[in-house]
Amino acid sequence: MRKTLSLFIGIVLILVTLGILMLASASSEKYDDASYFVVRQLIWLALSFFLACIAARFDYRFYRKLAIPIAAISVLLLILVRIPGIGTMINGSYRWLRFGSLTIQPSEISKLAIIMLFAWWLARNQRRIDELKRGILVPFGMLACFVLPIIVEPDFGTTMLVSSVAVFMMFLGGVTIAPLLVTGLSGLLGVVVLIFQNPERMSRILAFLDPQKYEQDKAWQLINSLRAFAAGGLWGVDFGNSMQKYHYLPEAHTDFIFPIIGEELGLIAALVVLLMYVTLFVLGLNIAINARDDFGRFLAFGITLMITMQALINFAVVTGCVPTKGLALPFISYGGSSLVISGVMVGILVNIAHTRMHAPKNRLSNPFKDRARKV
Repeated sequence: MRKTLSLFIGIVLILVTLGILMLASASSEKYDDASYFVVRQLIWLALSFFLACIAARFDYRFYRKLAIPIAAISVLLLILVRIPGIGTMINGSYRWLRFGSLTIQPSEISKLAIIMLFAWWLARNQRRIDELKRGILVPFGMLACFVLPIIVEPDFGTTMLVSSVAVFMMFLGGVTIAPLLVTGLSGLLGVVVLIFQNPERMSRILAFLDPQKYEQDKAWQLINSLRAFAAGGLWGVDFGNSMQKYHYLPEAHTDFIFPIIGEELGLIAALVVLLMYVTLFVLGLNIAINARDDFGRFLAFGITLMITMQALINFAVVTGCVPTKGLALPFISYGGSSLVISGVMVGILVNIAHTRMHAPKNRLSNPFKDRARKV
């Protein structure tokens, strides 16, 4: 476990360092002050490191008592986003709360709140998780409290991410797959209907299906993202020499920073970054499987899935595999709220692993208990 934890922390530090370096390059043309985004990101990184250290020292089992209060605060913040005069609209969506010069994104907080709430519920109801109420109705009701205000923002990318993580946690917790699929697909159908009724989202779908036709409009970022990868080749055009960052990729420092990595450092470096996230997934699962109790196990599973699944969606978006979602690349993209919450998640995972390392070597319970029978 010690080697697993050391490797996990090492990879996170490498990704964060790479993020600062690539942000310095990708954002150098945004403002007259080329260091504007880097300085702000470093401030957020310092806060993230501080909170991660606290989370790593703080016993994760205490979050069982805080799961409901944190979830309630998170839902309240999501509601405040849509109240006129309180929420701030950026790029056509109400996703931010502004406090002077500081802005926070409540949907980022909701990612951790959902994981804590579901870990608490699943651990508490393991013996009766097969019941319709405890296994389906209550968990999906809890999820709806988060998802509905996030959809209203609107933020379909985060909606799909948190819903997927919640469903996977329920599956790993022992919820029978048949009703889980029916309820999950029903929710997905509702999101699809909302997308078809939203002209902005529909235009993104059309641009995804036929990017050449919408090259000068909604497919502008996707086309230039693919051009960045093509220009980079195997070994890249060297650090700082990207052409796509010159306003061809408007979100080069946030959602589309990975194509800048591919352009400047090349396909090999991009694949190494991808491999690091895959390794984080494997290491996170190892921490989860070896956790001391069910709550720690579900908490670690949820955090691992949230971080790596968000990275997977980002990779899929920038390579044209799925429509644009607006999800940052964890640890690398610019964004204070995302960086801070990711840091807290890492700190909690470290505490779960550390607690296991110093626990009596008793026999671990099977995290996939009765899974074969239920499938």
